[in-house]
Amino acid sequence: MIAKTVESTSGVPVAQFLPDAFKDFLDDKIILIVGGSNGIGASLVELCCQNGAHVVIGDIDAPRGEQLARKCIQQWPVYSDPALPPKPPRAFFQKTDVTNYQSVLDLFDNAFKKYNRIDHVVVTAGSTETDEPWFDHSLSLTAIRKAPSNKDIDVNLIGTLYVTRVASVYLRHNRGPGVDRSILLFSCAAGFKETPGVSVYQAAKHGVQGLMRSLRANLNSPYQHSIRINTICPWMTQTGNSFPKSVEDRWAKEGLPLSTAQDVAKVSAGVLCDNSLHGTSMYVEGTRAWEIENNIDRLESQWLGEEPSQTLAQGQKVLRETLVA
Repeated sequence: MIAKTVESTSGVPVAQFLPDAFKDFLDDKIILIVGGSNGIGASLVELCCQNGAHVVIGDIDAPRGEQLARKCIQQWPVYSDPALPPKPPRAFFQKTDVTNYQSVLDLFDNAFKKYNRIDHVVVTAGSTETDEPWFDHSLSLTAIRKAPSNKDIDVNLIGTLYVTRVASVYLRHNRGPGVDRSILLFSCAAGFKETPGVSVYQAAKHGVQGLMRSLRANLNSPYQHSIRINTICPWMTQTGNSFPKSVEDRWAKEGLPLSTAQDVAKVSAGVLCDNSLHGTSMYVEGTRAWEIENNIDRLESQWLGEEPSQTLAQGQKVLRETLVA
């Protein structure tokens, strides 16, 4: 929860994000994590439960999700005052297909029935079909006739759109004005930097970044319900969906930073807990994180030019004032 400005090697100040302790902020919060059965999502589930939150896990992987929910219930039990109604369980799993809108609605409906409110929603669900040749030099006139898989678009972008749409409504209910709540979306370094071999995945992650930017200016309006929205942009991360061994070997040889799922989960929890963060993107490399949106905006006049930047700002103001109205 501490963001500080440090000098980079280019002389341009950048904001390094330093997550702080979570217990005081996560205790008794209701957090819904879509894609929480494995990898970063599972690490975030455990971190939140460890620090007193109640977590709803939505995922297509039922065996792993159910096992994780049982682990959290056993390892971090909920203690209730015998004189009061019993508290809901530490964790709850529901099988969810983010590409199916009704499945997403069912997840939120059941979470709300069980916990009576939702404080934060995280979308970690993702797909990377590196063996699906949408764009490949080996494609022929024959091969191009077979329609490619849409899974990367459906899971990474359509699923994120579905969850965000439903979350934006559910987060308003049973929470008074001024109570912090948020939506945290998972993009990727590929969401802002070109990455070879994953064209469709990258297009989807750019879409996630665009979704956050489109909503950050008016997600609260006209309700003023204090709904924040941010993104996490991990770089190379050690999860079950590993890169080819040739990439891993070269990465290690070059001494490049490699994040663990726990590293990214810690940054994610920090963003959930810091109610000053809204409309930010955290680029995660190894154990460190850097906020990138502020510099993109701050340096616009340098990379776009002073006059075009001023004209663009004037036009965007007109669009905001007329379209939002």
